[in-house]
Amino acid sequence: MSAAPSHDDDHEPNHEGPIRTPKQLVIAVVFAFVVPIAIIVLLASYVSSAQKPAAGSDGLKAEATAERIAPVGKVEVKDASDVSALKGGEDVFKAQCAACHAAGVAGAPKLADAAAWGPRITTGYEALLTSALKGKGAMGAQGGGDFSDVEIGRAVVYMANAGGAKFDEPKPPAPAASAAP
Repeated sequence: MSAAPSHDDDHEPNHEGPIRTPKQLVIAVVFAFVVPIAIIVLLASYVSSAQKPAAGSDGLKAEATAERIAPVGKVEVKDASDVSALKGGEDVFKAQCAACHAAGVAGAPKLADAAAWGPRITTGYEALLTSALKGKGAMGAQGGGDFSDVEIGRAVVYMANAGGAKFDEPKPPAPAASAAP
């Protein structure tokens, strides 16, 4: 009969840790406590070394108060009869219309594309202006926006004339007659 294996044969010999001497134990303990404490001290000194103002210290200065109570928007009144204040067709085109009409986005006729503008020009200036003011297809309504109806009309004339039309630029509205005393 063979002998049954003993309990000692199942274990691997030499189960020792990395620390084998008392000197290694002292070094491990020092590093385990001293190094984290040194790192914490260095981080604390780094964070507190910068000259930072306290939170809210500038909040009561006149400039900060003026910025907080400044109006969100402002009202800009334009005189539609002031010819010098009205923008020309090219200026309005560059500011409002070029985003779509320069590249032909969403079916918009490109500037100076006679083939695309031809059928539109045959409908006449009033139909083009109405489409621009009320919107058509993917184009939103331009009336009531940043530009007056006269300025939008000038942009329509600018684009249509670049496409082959011979429309006259719309005239600004006549100044309202002031009531005589």
